[in-house]
Amino acid sequence: MSSQSGGGGRGPWGGGQGWQSRSGSGLEALIRRAQDGLRRIMPHGGAPGGGRGVLLIFCLLLAAVVAWTCFYTVPSDSVAVVQRFGKYLESVEPGLHFKLPLGVDVPTIVPVKRQLKQEFGFSTPGASDPYQSSREGAKETLMVTGDLNAEWVIQYRIADPIKFLFDVREPGLTLRDVSESVMREVVGDRTVDEVITIGRQEIEAEALTKMQQLTTKYTMGISIDQVQLKNINPPDLVQTSFNEVNQAQQEKEKLINEARRDYNKVIPLAEGERDQRIREADGYSVKRVNEAEGDAARFNALLAEYVKAPEVTRRRIYIETLQDVLPSIRSQIIIDERTRQLLPLLHLDSQKGDRP
Repeated sequence: MSSQSGGGGRGPWGGGQGWQSRSGSGLEALIRRAQDGLRRIMPHGGAPGGGRGVLLIFCLLLAAVVAWTCFYTVPSDSVAVVQRFGKYLESVEPGLHFKLPLGVDVPTIVPVKRQLKQEFGFSTPGASDPYQSSREGAKETLMVTGDLNAEWVIQYRIADPIKFLFDVREPGLTLRDVSESVMREVVGDRTVDEVITIGRQEIEAEALTKMQQLTTKYTMGISIDQVQLKNINPPDLVQTSFNEVNQAQQEKEKLINEARRDYNKVIPLAEGERDQRIREADGYSVKRVNEAEGDAARFNALLAEYVKAPEVTRRRIYIETLQDVLPSIRSQIIIDERTRQLLPLLHLDSQKGDRP
């Protein structure tokens, strides 16, 4: 494992002031300010004992500064990687810890439990990580597929702080380069429509897998949690043509949907009417067959009775027929079959009011 110098101004991304402890250069500046203050308060031409008093005060201030720089605090979401004379010494957990002063031990705070992110194509104001935001603007978002501009975000964690600090010179910058390379490779294998519509989740999953493989290969000590595509738009030079194509596709989809709507409105109605008529015909057919079978059964039963007693059956049929016919007749005239003259028996005057 290669070692890295514990310079005073370097953090995990080479300059994060919130990620490092007090360094030797800060201590020297504090001592110089104390010396300047002592010079201002030293008596001009004082007694011989005045110099010893100033020296005592200076020693006390120096001892206080040394004691103050012997302690440092590690936040709860971080660990501290301690270097002694630039060589890795140990990793310490969160809490208050002791170190050798005057730049002998230099702890570097690494947030291993915090989820970090890098943005491509856009920037979040107030980001503390210098490698989080986009460096080249729209240039880094250009894709091979259909001249697209893709904006995306990767979220990651520092899994191994030792590898993160010492195995790669600039892990944040390297991660950005890896992400751009992988995203261009994944997006370049797909069509514009696939990237914009159904292929987003597949692109995110494939990009996540390849980024993790490369970070592991480069021993960067980083674990990729998520890759998320944001806005995907064509460049300004082809924006007009792209909008026209999209408008044509939307018009096509609109016409197809309208045709399907009309189809779903007319065809099911016609099919319903067809089924209704078929059921009516089936019902009528069953009705007619049942009536015919009933009439046939009735006639057969009547025939059987007629064969047994023809005269009785004939008379019964006659009487039953009269019972069905006579109620529908308004005027009934019953004449004896032996009557020879009809007119003298009819009261024609009384029948005038009964005629319709």
